[in-house]
Amino acid sequence: MHATKVAKDTYQLSINMENILFEGIWEIPNGVSMNSYIIKGEKTAIVDGVCGWDGVPRHLYELLDELDVDPRSIDYLIINHMEPDHTGWIEDFQKIRPDFKVICSKKAAGVLEHFYGRTESVTCVGDDSTIDLGGGHVLQFREIPNVHWPETMATFDTLTGTLFPCDAFGSFGKVGESNYDDMLSEEKLEFYEKEALRYYSNIVASFTGPVQKAIEKCAPLPIKIIAPGHGIVWRKDPSRIIRDYARYASWQKGPAKEEITVLWGSMYGMTEKAVHRAVKALEEENISYHIHRVPEASWGTVLTSVWTSTGIVLAMPTYEYKMFPPMAAILDEMGKKKVQNRRAFRMGSYGWSGGAQRELDEILSKNRMNWDFLEPVEFRGNASEEELKQIENRVHELAREVRVLVSKG
Repeated sequence: MHATKVAKDTYQLSINMENILFEGIWEIPNGVSMNSYIIKGEKTAIVDGVCGWDGVPRHLYELLDELDVDPRSIDYLIINHMEPDHTGWIEDFQKIRPDFKVICSKKAAGVLEHFYGRTESVTCVGDDSTIDLGGGHVLQFREIPNVHWPETMATFDTLTGTLFPCDAFGSFGKVGESNYDDMLSEEKLEFYEKEALRYYSNIVASFTGPVQKAIEKCAPLPIKIIAPGHGIVWRKDPSRIIRDYARYASWQKGPAKEEITVLWGSMYGMTEKAVHRAVKALEEENISYHIHRVPEASWGTVLTSVWTSTGIVLAMPTYEYKMFPPMAAILDEMGKKKVQNRRAFRMGSYGWSGGAQRELDEILSKNRMNWDFLEPVEFRGNASEEELKQIENRVHELAREVRVLVSKG
């Protein structure tokens, strides 16, 4: 729980959350910060808020007290994004000051009514709308829909050059008092970039097209600082996180990195034995790879690996004439996240009959994934030595093709 100075008259209120599933789904082994911002002009604005979970609004008020800001003195609540991890505290805040003014997009206003029953003192803004707080703080707004909800916008303070984009340019990872890029070592910055990648692939990936449009839309702004709703503040080199997001977005349609992700599941160890031979081939190729067993590996970890990988190996048994169910589920989630144009290879064991290919084709087609597969290797029971050799050869071929795809860009 920290209150720190971002820029002139501008402060961050940050609360760390740990031991939760983000959005009720995603594991966050390194936690996540919930960031809110205060701008003190002649009038005071709070940009975004925090969740309404037990105890969290109280912590926010404690941070405001550190800054000598009476919640009743807040004139404007600027809502960039209506998701409850940023707005849940409104229910509590309305009891303290019922007449505060809300600034949000037109789409957000409708959600505000349904979420919190608020319809009065709501001003809708759009591209190039401005609010003058006095003291030189003129706020401009840019609508950036579907990053990652339809009502999302970003707020820009023309005096300090600070962009408040809420979830855009955010990351997982809890923060300390030194949660600014100009106060962190390169090692720590790289940690937050990895957390940003995990955040992107888990939370934002489905909306990669809107992310790219948002980057273009905000490009003309003279941005000096990026202050997101999650993660660290970028004020030494805000272009770094913009470049990161642009790169993450480019990996959606591939090629991504010169990497291969191996996803495997096994009921009785027969497919697992074949996986060992696939890994042997990858190591002989000296190519970077990730390996995850499903369903044991979390979806968030799997999605992060797949997002960065140009090549994919799917190793699974046939189950009731279809794909191994955990593999089908995570593959469908990859489709929803629009992981496209991967080079892939499938292998696995079956008992009475195959059938996995039909369901695989259905998932790929339904989600328009456009994956290009090498010829699969299916084996009945345990793979023979000949079939294991075929698996090794296919993986060698996959590694070579990944290198070619990445080199061509």
